[in-house]
Amino acid sequence: MSSKSKKIIYWVVTIFLSFGMLAGGIQQLLQIGGYVEIIEDLGYPKYLLSILGVWKILGVIAILIPKFPLLKEWAYAGFFFTMSGAMVSHFAVGQSITDALPSLVLLLVTVLSWYFRPESRKFSQLIQQT
Repeated sequence: MSSKSKKIIYWVVTIFLSFGMLAGGIQQLLQIGGYVEIIEDLGYPKYLLSILGVWKILGVIAILIPKFPLLKEWAYAGFFFTMSGAMVSHFAVGQSITDALPSLVLLLVTVLSWYFRPESRKFSQLIQQT
């Protein structure tokens, strides 16, 4: 696969990821858009929404700004744990794949964005330079 193709894939999935995480983060922070019902159905306390909302918004900023590759690794890890945890939570309470689908899609997009990120955005690149 060419470098140009990888760059296009990276930006398409990263923009989708950023939009999804930012929209969800804002709704969770403000506790709107059905998130209160979702979190209660999963058995979690409502205040968790505020925490997740802030983390998602900060994660989007970390992934989009230039430089800071270690911070980006942490943001991707946070997105991975958040989305995989959400997916497992839906299944753990007996909900269907339909309920878990948004978290599954964002989990997949997180992995794709991380995988296709340019060398300049990788922590391993920073280690090699030192």
